[in-house]
Amino acid sequence: MTAGQALFVGGSWVEPEGGHYAVVDPATEETAGWAPEASPGQVRAACAAAREAFGPWSRTAPEDRAAILGRAADLIRRDLVAHAEVARAETGATTGTARGMQVGVAAARFRRYARVEPAEWAIPPQITEAGPMGRAGVLGALAVRQPVGVVACVTSYNNPWANAAGKVAPALAMGNTVVVKPAPQDPLSVYRMARALEAAGVPPGVVNVVSGRSTGVGEAAVESPDVDMVSFTGSTAVGRRIAEVCGRDMRRQLMELGGKGAALVFDDADLASAVAGIGTTFSFYSGQICTAPTRVLAQRGVYDRLVGQLAACARRVKVGDPREPDTVVGPVISAAHRDRVESYVELGRKEGAVVVAGGERPDVPVGFYVAPTLLADCTNAMRVAREEIFGPVVVVIPFDDEEEGIALAGDSDYGLIDYVWSGDVARAFRVARRLRAGGVGINTVGRNMEAPFGGFRKSGVGRDVGSYALHAYSEVQSIVWPG
Repeated sequence: MTAGQALFVGGSWVEPEGGHYAVVDPATEETAGWAPEASPGQVRAACAAAREAFGPWSRTAPEDRAAILGRAADLIRRDLVAHAEVARAETGATTGTARGMQVGVAAARFRRYARVEPAEWAIPPQITEAGPMGRAGVLGALAVRQPVGVVACVTSYNNPWANAAGKVAPALAMGNTVVVKPAPQDPLSVYRMARALEAAGVPPGVVNVVSGRSTGVGEAAVESPDVDMVSFTGSTAVGRRIAEVCGRDMRRQLMELGGKGAALVFDDADLASAVAGIGTTFSFYSGQICTAPTRVLAQRGVYDRLVGQLAACARRVKVGDPREPDTVVGPVISAAHRDRVESYVELGRKEGAVVVAGGERPDVPVGFYVAPTLLADCTNAMRVAREEIFGPVVVVIPFDDEEEGIALAGDSDYGLIDYVWSGDVARAFRVARRLRAGGVGINTVGRNMEAPFGGFRKSGVGRDVGSYALHAYSEVQSIVWPG
């Protein structure tokens, strides 16, 4: 691993004024590398560099910007195995997840935004009558997408490659410049991304990366007068604080926050499909994913069978070293987070939930492991059913009929992605339209990577992914002229 990683500011690699701190491998508890601790002054310098670079970059032809993103995608793909090893070491992801869902998705996102799309579109002419504004005539109009400016990209720890790429690539494609503040637990991957962009020819100051464990690093980026927009992925509590800062200066925000995905499983559902989908909570990033179907609402006719099959799934998956090819469940990100997840399981017990599977720490000598855990006989009033646990823990709540299921799904502070499993496609779509969530999966946990992504309520503000990200990282300007 890289020792003594430098910051990337204004096109230069600079030593951090706050020194370095150890990045811990969650699987081995050993040091995976040394990350830089930026000072608030260095963060402000990064924002100023991005401001200075914004004018020339925003005027660069979209084709030229796209070419740089395409080269970056190729460079990331070329070194995928080496990048994935770093990602695995600092996040605890399994080798397959690190290669396919972290680095692989990042390369795909840069490739996606290397495709130039029209940034303007015509509006039908308008015939105007004579009046205070002038003589009668015809007014033509054009809507033009303009870059927002400097974007502070504050990324999450659960997927440092894909999450950062999902912000940086569309922002750069639209002509913005960026200051990336990665999560303190696993910033090394983001610096590798910056190196790929540098090698691809991104001009100095267009991309900057500053990291640190201190909250002052993120605060300096969010509060900088040079920043025009903040794109944040993380907890609702932190998102609220960022929104308060942005609101004072009316700055743009894109917030992808917490989730407590409701999975409605009806009596006529294909249980094998439902169990496979819900079971991803036990395996995918060890449940550290906001889109996970963690709150299962099971209709009474299928409740017992579903609980039994989910319990069998939880017991069957292998927990252990993410480097081993047959490992399904790796560690969570840190000892502190393991303690937090375990405390929720204990809270569930006290609240009256039945621990059907898991609930005990796995017998693995080192590493921050949590056993895949299933809590049954829950109610929607329990904290384990209302709060985001962010670990391999699933709660199951029974319901009687469609109306009750919909009501239970909607009784939540969150609304990111919900799920419906039913053999009646008409009912599945009918229910989906009534769920207050930014996305709904019908008989699948898969995602269409062009579909808009974002949440209702406390799950976020705004939408990105695909063409929607180009809208998210742009302002729309109207130009009107006499016909």
